[in-house]
Amino acid sequence: MKILVVGDYLKTSNAIRPEVMITIGLANKGHKLTVFTRPDSAYTPILEDLGIKVIEQYPTKKICLATIKMIRAELRTGDYDIVYALNSKTIPNAAFACIGFPVKMVNYRGTTGGLYRHDPSAYLTHLHPRVDGIICVSNAVTEDIQAQVWKNKDKVVTIYKGHDLAWYQSKPGDLSEFGIPEGAFVAIAVANVRPTKGLSVLLEAVNKVAHLDNFHLLLVGSGMEKEPYLSAIKNSPLGDRIHVTGYRTDAPELMAACNILVQASISGEGLPRAVMEAMGYGVPSIVTVTGGSKEVVVDGVNGCVVPVKDAPAIAEKIEYLYNNEAVVKAMSVACKQRLAELFTAERTVDEHIKYFESLLD
Repeated sequence: MKILVVGDYLKTSNAIRPEVMITIGLANKGHKLTVFTRPDSAYTPILEDLGIKVIEQYPTKKICLATIKMIRAELRTGDYDIVYALNSKTIPNAAFACIGFPVKMVNYRGTTGGLYRHDPSAYLTHLHPRVDGIICVSNAVTEDIQAQVWKNKDKVVTIYKGHDLAWYQSKPGDLSEFGIPEGAFVAIAVANVRPTKGLSVLLEAVNKVAHLDNFHLLLVGSGMEKEPYLSAIKNSPLGDRIHVTGYRTDAPELMAACNILVQASISGEGLPRAVMEAMGYGVPSIVTVTGGSKEVVVDGVNGCVVPVKDAPAIAEKIEYLYNNEAVVKAMSVACKQRLAELFTAERTVDEHIKYFESLLD
């Protein structure tokens, strides 16, 4: 197949790496790839060394005429089979560029919510009439999108992003920076705060485990130092055992140094990257039933799954894991095994090929 990918490959981070590995994997399977991405992308030399054509053009807005013209010019050069757009900025530009060309236009979707038939802007992205198929990060996202699209519901599918345990070998961070003593039992929450992240629920939950003398909570991400969270933290019976770091570039390393991850989300989650990274580092997660987290965290096996907005349930699981070191160790092993067996990059590439071929048939 001849495939044109439009994506943001600027940084070599775990946020981008799974998408890049799909592109590389497709090329390694013998397919011809062209990539539109940002100028000065860190991956450009790597892709070009593999024989992948890289065009340094990236849309500056949702309707970028320069990008549309360049994609159309590239489509005229040969018989492309698939155009694959990876985010909300690239999708509308790729969709308009595909008009009049006999290619299959495929979108990627990583979140639930925010797409509605009554919203005109939805017809620039996943409801655009030129779109032939949508690949979703989780079943939760697939179900959400299928409820909104007008046609081709069977062409909205789940393909989990591939990961590699080799990506998660960084040395654990030093938690003494935050005054956390060696040997403490530390729960970490990683998020840029929005109401959907459930931080208020998490803070309510940890208040209920303040009697666990060696328990600490590490909050990593922007927005946690603002109201109403600032007052809730200040007034918490957990006192100075709640540590707020702000935005950190070393969030994965800090995660690797902790005992558990807590994701108290109440809505809007596709499949949180923090949960997948935690699995890679062997850190069990406590997650809620919203979104795709429950698809990768098996309750009692590699973590715990609790209802949404249920602070007592989160507190109960924290205390259970705090008091059962052997269970945490077993879950840690299961995290890595599950990631290595079910969420491999090779499996993701093979599923993309199968899906693209089904569209062409």
